Amino acid sequence: MAMKSRITWCLIGINIALLAMFVFPRIRPNTAVAQRAERPADYILIPGTVLGLDRGIVYVIDSSNGQMSALAYDDAAGRLGVMPPTDLLRVFEAAQDVGAGAKRRK
Repeated sequence: MAMKSRITWCLIGINIALLAMFVFPRIRPNTAVAQRAERPADYILIPGTVLGLDRGIVYVIDSSNGQMSALAYDDAAGRLGVMPPTDLLRVFEAAQDVGAGAKRRK
């Protein structure tokens, strides 16, 4: 008789645990939380040439950060030359100021 009682109480305990696992997630509000991961920058690569250089150059535009750089491979030295990044917003603002000044002179 003691064995049947022990099995009955184990089954009751398991059922209570299953009921708790079923009910408790439904009691809390179900809110969606987005993961805030920084996405990598978007890059645009443009092949080109520069007067005075005998090799090609690759312009790298980082559209997320608004910067431009350039890369050129030096065959003789066997290394990659890198131009420091330029802030495109500053360049475009300067060009806009020059364009506005040219219109006023007319």
